[in-house]
Amino acid sequence: MGESFMTTTESVQTMVRLSVAAYALALASVAVAQQGQPAPSTRAASPAADGIANEKSFAAIESGKWTGKRLPDGQPDVAGDWSNTIANHDNFTDPQGGIPGDPSPVARSRKLGPREERAPSRVSDPADGELPYQPWARAKQQEFAVGFFNAVKPEYIEPLARCAPSGIPKSLYWHGYEIRQYPGYVVFLFGSGWRIIHLDGKPHLPANIKLWNGDSRGHWEGNTLVVDVSNDNSKARFARTGDFASENVHIEERYIFSSDNKRYNYVATFTDPTVYTRPVTVTIPARRWTLDDPKNSWHFPVVAANNPGEQPTADHFERICVENNGAFGQLAVPQKN
Repeated sequence: MGESFMTTTESVQTMVRLSVAAYALALASVAVAQQGQPAPSTRAASPAADGIANEKSFAAIESGKWTGKRLPDGQPDVAGDWSNTIANHDNFTDPQGGIPGDPSPVARSRKLGPREERAPSRVSDPADGELPYQPWARAKQQEFAVGFFNAVKPEYIEPLARCAPSGIPKSLYWHGYEIRQYPGYVVFLFGSGWRIIHLDGKPHLPANIKLWNGDSRGHWEGNTLVVDVSNDNSKARFARTGDFASENVHIEERYIFSSDNKRYNYVATFTDPTVYTRPVTVTIPARRWTLDDPKNSWHFPVVAANNPGEQPTADHFERICVENNGAFGQLAVPQKN
């Protein structure tokens, strides 16, 4: 998906304890910053500049005691820039396998090799890496997948093509994102919207209110942010493969941070008896990005802020969506006879 960028410094201090509408206004209050250059890095774990991360495997991270820095309100300090480490949003269950049925010349010429040489499915349970669809839901997913390249119905157009939020869980592997923390809140700033996790114990919204990123209520257990998600409108797809859940889905998330605060694994259980035959566990690895990493417009679209004499800080680009651009709801490429 192609995007335009402009340099911004988001003013988010007023976000704390505001309503969702007020958050939107706060995020819109930005000032254009002067451009600089991020420092180079030789960190081996980083992908090549402007490439999409393609780790073939990743380590498990156990929930346990948090030994790192804490914020004044007691939260583990995990604020910063993060991004997934294995692939983009082309394919949910075979993240490095491309889009099935992709008619583009590049895709047709690509040699994938054996499945075991690619990153594992984002579905970690069931063990076969497949979403356990009910028969009607599998047929609908396959219809969506075929329709992605022949969008003759509005429902075949990926909602992200119309600049809608990426939703859960796709927001975690559609470009990099920021985590910010405030007393009583954890805030995710995505390229396609934002998500607020409330830590104050308030109840969920009424069941008839549905949101693109659901309604999140969380708490910390040592190094793990535990989040209960309801009220998801489930309009966003999981990937370009047409995978989905219904608005009846209930999600139990665990963001498990490593002791060095450089990695975390997202491990979540999706329970949706309307669509699946059993609960599903989804696992998504992520790593921290800093100005020591090479410039990367996919995972870490920043420049070094021009603050002479001060600690270097990242000045983030605002990712501007362009409706119906490449690779979303596109028509099939005509084949020559």
